Amino acid sequence: MWEFGLVPRIPIPLRRDGHRLTAPTLLDVPASQSGEEAHDWFLTASQRGNDATRLRPWTQGNRVRALVHGSSYFAALAGRLARVGQGDLVMFADWRGDPDERVADEGPTVSQVLAGAAQRGASVKGLLWRSHLDRLRFSGEQNRNLSQDVNDVGGEVLLDQRVRPFGSHHQKFFVLRHPGAAGDDIAFLGGIDPAHGRRDDADHRGDPQSVGYSRWYGDTTAWHDVQIELQGPVVRDVEDVFRERWEDPAALSRLPWHVLPDLVRRLDRDAGELPAPMPDPPAAGTCAVQLLRTYPNRWPGYPFAPDGERSVARGYAKALRRARSLVYVEDQYLWSTDVARVFADALDREPGLHLVVVVPRYPDQEGRLGRSAARLGHAQALEMVLAAGGDRVQVLDVENHLGEPVYVHAKVCVVDDVWATVGSDNFNRRSWTHDSELTAAVLDDERDGRAPVDPAGLGDGARVFARSLRLELWREHLDRDSDDDLLDPSEAVELVRRSAAALDAWHSGGRVGPRPPGRLRRHVAEVPAGWQRWVSALPYGAVLDPDGRPPRMRVHGHH
Repeated sequence: MWEFGLVPRIPIPLRRDGHRLTAPTLLDVPASQSGEEAHDWFLTASQRGNDATRLRPWTQGNRVRALVHGSSYFAALAGRLARVGQGDLVMFADWRGDPDERVADEGPTVSQVLAGAAQRGASVKGLLWRSHLDRLRFSGEQNRNLSQDVNDVGGEVLLDQRVRPFGSHHQKFFVLRHPGAAGDDIAFLGGIDPAHGRRDDADHRGDPQSVGYSRWYGDTTAWHDVQIELQGPVVRDVEDVFRERWEDPAALSRLPWHVLPDLVRRLDRDAGELPAPMPDPPAAGTCAVQLLRTYPNRWPGYPFAPDGERSVARGYAKALRRARSLVYVEDQYLWSTDVARVFADALDREPGLHLVVVVPRYPDQEGRLGRSAARLGHAQALEMVLAAGGDRVQVLDVENHLGEPVYVHAKVCVVDDVWATVGSDNFNRRSWTHDSELTAAVLDDERDGRAPVDPAGLGDGARVFARSLRLELWREHLDRDSDDDLLDPSEAVELVRRSAAALDAWHSGGRVGPRPPGRLRRHVAEVPAGWQRWVSALPYGAVLDPDGRPPRMRVHGHH
């Protein structure tokens, strides 16, 4: 199974000094317009590039909590859903939903917690991607069954195929609103679907209800992922993301092989009315949050994004221009050179900048062509950042203490312990231009007073949320109980390098003696040879990593 993003690329011409040849890029960010509030890290309203949306540029006074691993997320979500009742509103959107996925060891299931909310009188509204056929290793049947389970008890969960050809709805979020108790309003977003395989924990032994992945991950795939919990005014903005999609007047699907079966099964194909919007929840914390999205140029256009929206790409481009010390990334795919370019630009520009990237050890495809395409695209993207940064770039993968590879599904970025993102977008052109995506960029007003207090030296200071997120992930990956030697990026990157080298040496030496602490290993990107390189590149643009921008933007290299 794969989430569209395995991206082969034609080789990139490099100068002898290793720098990229100048070329138009989809990562240019236009200047803000006069009269609007400027921001060093966030996009202004005009820089979002979409005047039709109701979203605000950003909100302040939010509480943001990282939920690392599916087990943490499912427990938090199920606990909150158990509290909703008469008059409350539950809204969610997901790429995949398995009705029988248990949210705890003894249950209940995803279907039961959602149906239970509807049975207690909550209004439950959902948008699940229509998905492709199960024989293609997608989730059409599972999404349909979850929809029917909730709808049978009074909810309204729709199968949404309002996408470009070969596209998907990849957003993964929940919003819970409570009239009369706004302080309880909450949203969750990130990379985790309520689906098989996701309920893993820090030990990475895998979800007992595993998902069929490639043979390298065994029968029970170890899974690493991140979601965030949001409270405060941003909850209303996440709700607006749902409302914009729900109120889209386009048909949920116009494909005859969808329409006719829907009519036979009497599936709901018309969105009902949503309750009237409520005011913002009260301030709950110290974080400013900007929601970044991707929508493609679609016909007919989205009413809330007539030319699509590419604020994910723009948001990263703007933030990485301020990167000076350390960019840390966890991602399922770093397999598009169009996206690798923004990191290469930052490395070219800042000789003191380090990039640490954590990716899966193996692709999630078994077929020879798909595997070759994945490896080719991955290697070429990494070639670009390595050419720009040399030994300032570390690309790593993860294993558990049994030596089994962990599938990295997280989509996380932390820049200089200041600006951080968690969301659904992968680092490929599909996620940045073509599929629907939702990511939260977080800038905590609270500063972390531990040295170094300002890693980038720009006066921003280390921020509590961004630094805490990086440290939590690194403590796990390095098997550490404290933050000693992890705070200073210049020291921490060398600790990461030594830890990975020690574990690699232990493996290559036959695993003799105690296993060194840590779970990171140096990632080796395999490049297909000969004819496989060119055959693998053929499906690139049309299917695997398509470009969802309007034609005029493609021609001029803009977004």
